[in-house]
Amino acid sequence: MTARVINITVDCDDVLKVANFWSEVLGRPVDQVSSPVFASIGGSDPERTESAWYFEKVPELKSAKNRMHVDLVDPDPSAVERLVNLGASKVGEHEIGGGLHRWTVMQDPEGNEFCVAAKSFSG
Repeated sequence: MTARVINITVDCDDVLKVANFWSEVLGRPVDQVSSPVFASIGGSDPERTESAWYFEKVPELKSAKNRMHVDLVDPDPSAVERLVNLGASKVGEHEIGGGLHRWTVMQDPEGNEFCVAAKSFSG
């Protein structure tokens, strides 16, 4: 049997701020059981048709680049602007294959990196 991703966990200083940011990005509500030390999106779904997102309060601040990150796909040309308006910051733009695939590296309100592209890369 193969494994599948059921939860994505983000360490946070301001749990509710980061959870609310990702709630808006993903179009999924923050679970009602959320608090300043732990919040979730989709954690109350026992079937896990989509991965749940967990946000946990940790004592240390983020200090280095993520070793793993999530990639988002949003075909809307104003997606990056929308994410910035929600509290993200733009880090840089990249492309491979002479423009075959383009994406933008961003950070959530606490500096966790993620990428957004208009379409999935198929290499």
